[in-house]
Amino acid sequence: MVKISTSIIIVLLLSVFGISGASLSFAMQQQDTTKKNLQVDTIGNMLKSLTKYSQLRDTIDINRTKNIPNLSLQQMIKGNLAGVYVQETSGEPGTEQCILVRGPSGLVFNKKDFAALQPTVYLNGVPLALDNNFTYDIQQYDYSRIGPANNLLSQVNIDDIESIAIIKDPVELAKLGPNAVNGAIYINTRKAKSGLRSISVNSYFGIATSPKVYTTNGTYENQFRAPFYQKYATAENYDSYPAFLRDETNSDYFGPSNWNDLYYNTAASYNANLGISGGTERANFRFFGAGTKEAGNADHTALNKYNLSVAVNMAPFKWLTVSTIINATRLDRNRNTSLRDRFAEARYIPDLRIPISPNSTNYSAFLSESANGTDLNRSTLLNGNLTLSANLKRLKLSSSLLFDYNEGIRDYFVPSTLMSGASFVSTYFGYNQRLIVNNAASYDFDLNNKDHQLTAQIGQQFQSDTYKYNYTKGYNGPNDFIKIIQVLGNIREDDYLNAYPDFYVFRFLDQTKSNLFSLYANANYKYKDLFDFNAIVRRDGASNGQPDSRWVTSPSFSGTWHIGKSLLNNHKTINSLDLNAGWGRIVRLFSDDRFAAGPQYRSEAGFPSEPTIPGYVGIITASRPYTSGYVGYGIPLPYADRTNVTLSSTMFNNRLSLALTAYNRDDKRQVINTPVPQELGYTSEYKSGLEINNKGLELLVNADVVKTKNGFSWATGLNASYNKNKVAALPGGMKELVYQNNKLEVGKSVGSYWLYTNVGIYNTDAEVPTNPSNNQKINFGGIPLKAGDPKWIDYNNDYRIDDKDKVLTGDRLPKLTGGWNNTLSYKNFDLNLNIFFAVGQKAINSFDAGRYDFVNRESANNITAVREIYSWQAIDGVKTYPIYNPWSAAVPYRQDQDLFLENASYLKLRSATLGYNFTSMLSKSGIKKAYLYATGMNLFTLTKFTGLDPELVNYTGLYDGANITIPRTFVLGFKLDL
Repeated sequence: MVKISTSIIIVLLLSVFGISGASLSFAMQQQDTTKKNLQVDTIGNMLKSLTKYSQLRDTIDINRTKNIPNLSLQQMIKGNLAGVYVQETSGEPGTEQCILVRGPSGLVFNKKDFAALQPTVYLNGVPLALDNNFTYDIQQYDYSRIGPANNLLSQVNIDDIESIAIIKDPVELAKLGPNAVNGAIYINTRKAKSGLRSISVNSYFGIATSPKVYTTNGTYENQFRAPFYQKYATAENYDSYPAFLRDETNSDYFGPSNWNDLYYNTAASYNANLGISGGTERANFRFFGAGTKEAGNADHTALNKYNLSVAVNMAPFKWLTVSTIINATRLDRNRNTSLRDRFAEARYIPDLRIPISPNSTNYSAFLSESANGTDLNRSTLLNGNLTLSANLKRLKLSSSLLFDYNEGIRDYFVPSTLMSGASFVSTYFGYNQRLIVNNAASYDFDLNNKDHQLTAQIGQQFQSDTYKYNYTKGYNGPNDFIKIIQVLGNIREDDYLNAYPDFYVFRFLDQTKSNLFSLYANANYKYKDLFDFNAIVRRDGASNGQPDSRWVTSPSFSGTWHIGKSLLNNHKTINSLDLNAGWGRIVRLFSDDRFAAGPQYRSEAGFPSEPTIPGYVGIITASRPYTSGYVGYGIPLPYADRTNVTLSSTMFNNRLSLALTAYNRDDKRQVINTPVPQELGYTSEYKSGLEINNKGLELLVNADVVKTKNGFSWATGLNASYNKNKVAALPGGMKELVYQNNKLEVGKSVGSYWLYTNVGIYNTDAEVPTNPSNNQKINFGGIPLKAGDPKWIDYNNDYRIDDKDKVLTGDRLPKLTGGWNNTLSYKNFDLNLNIFFAVGQKAINSFDAGRYDFVNRESANNITAVREIYSWQAIDGVKTYPIYNPWSAAVPYRQDQDLFLENASYLKLRSATLGYNFTSMLSKSGIKKAYLYATGMNLFTLTKFTGLDPELVNYTGLYDGANITIPRTFVLGFKLDL
């Protein structure tokens, strides 16, 4: 029995909150070229000395996750990295997904906001250039980005990944520069290796199962509406009853509801890949190729992905290494055919009074007409690096060329039979291009004392980014056989348009370029094995900054005290105990080049419902006030300050590792479009001064609970992250700001909802409060409330319910997230269980709000009134609401009230994998490894949320029921190493 002193118990209790597996080195260090296996520092020696003593590393155990056929990087890291929240809002394969690292650093009110919050992903040292968010400026609806809208982080195949790490340490983030202001995720693919030729073959086949649904028809809908009509309807209301629900003998809406087998389907997914590596100590290579199809279980959605990767290392001299890795990927997506997305793309709302029939015969006819259209969504990606590294004893030099290029194409055509006689066609081409040149020199000083080690480094980086798109759309083409817009410039174009005068064409194009030039100096000091100290200072110059603030100097530093070696050396229980603390500043670059142009504003030449279409009633105008916002002087580059403190420990012969990280991040000097008096000639002005604060705790635990050589073993890993977000400051010292129908208030979370407080229903007119000063009933925006209206709290007691009575409540984002991974093994069998949880977030059930607000929804005939085919189904556990008067002018079922605010916390068993290693059975055949596995994904969810799945809540916190559900998938696969 081991006796532990009181002081050791205290240390153990503290170390319970540590980081597991956090001591893995930054898989980027330069290897000696005389070693048997040449491994390349993918961005050169530039970062070798910078990361030599780094310990703050959260990594994914690839061995535990490689048998889960996740399609995208977001799915791979979901629940497997502390402090990282991944939101998967749709089960449609290949769609865009969101990653947040340690909370939101900015606004969270639309998809453009979330696009600006994504961390940078480094693929073999190359910071990937994802889609620029400027295309949202020409979109009327915030559903999907124009173009293919493919998830560009689906480009990596999990069988080609060697390591995934998230970078959180302030100094390490500062080393990566402004690209890493929102955090950094580092991916290394498998490297070229010397030795005998090695071949790996991996493949799986799976099915996405069709969900069980209870279909409905007009009878169900009439039963739902009956209580409202019985209680409140007038003769006029009955006269305006929807035509498709009037005649119960109409078999189109009251006959068989059997549409589900045409919409939902059990679909096959598969993957096959091949990796070959080999060579000598002085020259080696690796080739990887893969083909993947990921299928959804609804609307025949799917993503086809093709990967090709080549890595080559050469050492023409013992002191010189030349290395390169090039990756190429193509993504082809079969996109959904929803009415909402079609109308959003076309900006055309037909007569919606007659919805799609739930009868399979009618729905089949609709699908046949849809098949006459075209929807091509393709992304092509190419990235890589070329690195020259020279190891001249104490002096090390490196030079790297890194590039990333991706382009997206979408050709879309809707025949006139589905557009009330007017066809629609659009074409999109856009690309993102990044080129980086790194040069660095480091020197290991000889201090004539083994107790002291000092490495200094200087470096330079140049980065050039270009983003561009061309988007053209047209209405009422000559016929349904011409499905492509051909942009001819001025050559014979007038003749074409004169031949088809009713063919209306609109064109949009934009391009932004930016350059970043950086200089840095870094020093690493180590005293024995007791203390490490790192410091770096950067000088970054950005072309998108204003002329007087394009250059920013930013310092960062961190230190580690190895307490275990200082105070607990040779302790039988505690193997290591380390305390790390750091602070760093990183500049945030503007994604928009407007701020570099000096004082200016944009002239909008459209009209309110179509701000991007030039002209009104055929007359091109420049209208005032200019609503896009004025850009003046005094807008410096924003920046982020980070503080990080970590206590980590390993114990019991390294079988248990734990730690606690406390962090604080202040994102300062951010720019926001604030309202100004219209007498200035514009309605808003960009001002600097928005500050967002995130602070939190992260817990990681890894333990080999049971560990035997040939018998039963159990390894478990838990990560949990708590984040608290708030608005720390607003421009000009403001305490609150109404922005895009939301409210920002200093001290409140940026993700708070701004809602009316609902406390019931007025059953009679007598219950409605009366203002004693004028004997008038309490009103909603000037409309007197009556029996059948909601009771909303009048917080300021002025007997008028308006914006002053809205309060900030709830949060769009979870406060606690994490994952629990367990691997059980016995002899050649192993079982892996992966659980993900998110707690503390709320969601507005706008699907229910729209369903109960059927009167206003149907009479508006706008895009919110769209009834998709899947609206003809009942959902289990539907929440019930008070029976308000749906014809009331107060709009009782408005979604900006807490009546529809729900707890969206959940726990999900993401995957369960059973595997068998039968290598020993094939040992005589020369096979190095043979493994067979079966995986089930998305097996069950525990939640109080009444929608289909809390993960399907949109980024803005609204659940509209429009996204395809995440399917339950079963996969059978094998892995062979030859």
